[in-house]
Amino acid sequence: MPTKNTETASTLNRALPYILLIGGIIGIICSFIITIDKINLLENPHYIPNCDLNPIISCGSVMASKQANAFGFANPIIGLVAFGALAAIGAALLAGATFKRWYWVSMQLAATLGIGFVHWLFFESVYRIQALCPYCIVVWAVTITTFWYLLQYKLSKRYSVLPTKYVPSLGSWLRSHDFDVLILWFIVSAFLILRQ
Repeated sequence: MPTKNTETASTLNRALPYILLIGGIIGIICSFIITIDKINLLENPHYIPNCDLNPIISCGSVMASKQANAFGFANPIIGLVAFGALAAIGAALLAGATFKRWYWVSMQLAATLGIGFVHWLFFESVYRIQALCPYCIVVWAVTITTFWYLLQYKLSKRYSVLPTKYVPSLGSWLRSHDFDVLILWFIVSAFLILRQ
């Protein structure tokens, strides 16, 4: 008789391609909108993006900051590439593709860099720029969600850089609390935003 963790792992195996594909598409759309607004802002310094609602919800303030070009070019370009790859991987999995362990480990490392970058941008927006871009918030949410479920999938398949002895117990704990941790992550993020 299948255990709860086995059923959860099976559900995750079926859901992951959709999570990656839908998350990738949402990320591409948001990154594309931000890129267009950034181009318009470069062409016309007086341009006001459609998401400039007030001094706090202000894409223009975020786009004008030095943090918006963290690597010497507009951050949304990273989003277009990264989310495009994510959507392609999700579509490939839906089509029945399988990937080697090294591929999943590489994805884990890329996703970890992505989640680190997103949290740095979150910190900079909330505490340094003190303005928020709604499209960026959606990108943050998508990045957190895809990272979270990718991590669980990789642990369930033992595609992890962690020592093997820790993988089963950690994977089991994450699967039994997957939605709880994700909701708590979003609640803490919202609390930090509202506290400012």
